[in-house]
Amino acid sequence: MKCIDLRSDTVTMPTEEMRKAMMSAEVGDDVYGDDPTINMLEKIAAEKVGKEAALFVPSGTFGNQLALFTHARRGQEVILGKNNHIVVHEVGASAVIAGVQLRTLETSNGAVSPKDVEKAIRQDDIHEPETGLICVEQAHGCGAVIPMDTLKEIKQIAEKNSIPVHMDGARIFNAAVSLGVDAKEIASCSDSVMFCLSKGLSAPAGSMVAGSREFIDRARKKRKLMGGGMRQVGILAAAGIIALEKMTLRLQEDHDNARYMAEKLEEISGVEVIKNRLDINMVFFKMGEDVISEETLVEKLYEKNIKINGIEDGEYRFVAHIGVTREDIDYVVGTMKSLVKDK
Repeated sequence: MKCIDLRSDTVTMPTEEMRKAMMSAEVGDDVYGDDPTINMLEKIAAEKVGKEAALFVPSGTFGNQLALFTHARRGQEVILGKNNHIVVHEVGASAVIAGVQLRTLETSNGAVSPKDVEKAIRQDDIHEPETGLICVEQAHGCGAVIPMDTLKEIKQIAEKNSIPVHMDGARIFNAAVSLGVDAKEIASCSDSVMFCLSKGLSAPAGSMVAGSREFIDRARKKRKLMGGGMRQVGILAAAGIIALEKMTLRLQEDHDNARYMAEKLEEISGVEVIKNRLDINMVFFKMGEDVISEETLVEKLYEKNIKINGIEDGEYRFVAHIGVTREDIDYVVGTMKSLVKDK
């Protein structure tokens, strides 16, 4: 029986077209610049987000940390939202790799206030660290898309203070679909941007970092330092090309399925869907222990070939992706209804 996996859009499997492309990919040694397939992927990736150059990296976390490492000097401070992925899901790497201090700000649905950003920028004071970078996340992992006006205002503040902006754009193409704009317009609000090939785009691995040619040249050397200089990586790049050229075009389906899932979940007594964070392919909801315990829900759904994560910050998260159909959603919700009733 099929396993329905709602834990993340990172669980997507490579398509048959990707598998064939990977098998026949023309490859070379990428550290020497000899891999034609990775060179093509980097060219396509840069064009997709309107930057001069791009660099393939093993993962989104690697890409974000490489950007911090390239932009900022040791001992500098990075301004960002307190619930950004860089803060909560990258195992404190900024302290280990870049040696920077994170200055976290309050957020509203993932967005920091431009006024708070401006206020947080350090002045020329012997007692204070120097602000080296501002980071934003678009789309945000909380399921919301940051308004373009907010991103533009933060970029203007950064430019006024000669501070670069890095965008964690792991799901930038989801954000573009939600906002009805080109990904280039979103990426223009940053000096560098990271985006994933494996989050909802079905590539088996890899992310891209894009920016100016000078920035990418520096990042390429630091990628080598971090152990990310790979060899015949065109095998992965072949899938990445299809991810960018084709899989980005079907993301609206995932967004529609997420909204359908939200509607169906609300049919379960005791479920509270977080409706103001339904911008992309994620559904966040609350369901108290008095309805069904977290442990019971996770275990019983698993027995029915449904994989979910447990509660984080008081909420469950279900993620729609290419591997989840409306029939799957009906099955999941029907199973949950039965579990709640049997309890």
